[in-house]
Amino acid sequence: MSAIRTHDVFVTAPDGLRLHVREYGERIAPGLPVVCLPGLARTADDFERLGLALASDPDRPRRVLALDYRGRGLSGYDPNPENYAIPVELADVVAVLTARAVASAVFIGTSRGGLLTMALAALRPGAIAGAVLNDIGPVIEPQGLMRIKGYVGKLPQPRSFAEGAEILRRLFSAQFPRLSETEWLASAHRTWREQKGGLVLSYDPRLAQALADLDPANPLPPLWPQFDALGRIPLMVIRGALSDILSAATVAAMQARRSDIMVLEIPDQGHAPLLAEPDPIARIAAFVAQCETKQLDMIGEPAEP
Repeated sequence: MSAIRTHDVFVTAPDGLRLHVREYGERIAPGLPVVCLPGLARTADDFERLGLALASDPDRPRRVLALDYRGRGLSGYDPNPENYAIPVELADVVAVLTARAVASAVFIGTSRGGLLTMALAALRPGAIAGAVLNDIGPVIEPQGLMRIKGYVGKLPQPRSFAEGAEILRRLFSAQFPRLSETEWLASAHRTWREQKGGLVLSYDPRLAQALADLDPANPLPPLWPQFDALGRIPLMVIRGALSDILSAATVAAMQARRSDIMVLEIPDQGHAPLLAEPDPIARIAAFVAQCETKQLDMIGEPAEP
């Protein structure tokens, strides 16, 4: 199998900020495209294995786009941290879809990426041929949000990636008790980057301001209208068995509302599952293929000449 083409492109946001997109595969690949949206303080790097696997599908190679939101990864940092907000980031996602000529795709949204996917379904339902919500749902557990508030923008600055791996292990081993030393080190490389001889966070530390108003005494309202916006769109929900953001009870309530949801629980992982192991990658690939089949059935195959 030939090497998969991976390249970085930049798109101008509505307000002029530069947004980074990593693309896997060819723009003219025959398969239904996939758009990957990371978590709050995460980047396109989280989807490296998944993106390569989907783009190299031997039966149906497809184009995969993984986004860096503003203030994350290789995207520009916003001079106004109040713009690190769902409405602004949703406009950025739409700008990327337009600039990269993505009319319809399967969206894989981790945590915040899942919230953006639900918001996009309300704004532009035709853009979504299928949705994977990775450890996020209409009810977000307050204890998990407070845990995230406690570390976003506040991680110590390590002197090396090895030291960074140990910091992450201490903070997140309860959520990911079975990660190997190699996996913790890989996580450190995704969390920090080298800059001027030292390591800095891979996101704007001022992103913490997006969480400043969180208060466990005033939990976020349920997002059932946003969930319902997915309507008849094929839906897969992934939950980390140790998650403190998406509860099993919420997943059950989602299934009660929509009996056709495909549910996958990842053992020994919390918030949010890494989507880097062979089994979840294969399950996601199968779901994407089903979404493509459904889309073709709805629009009809082109007539033979």
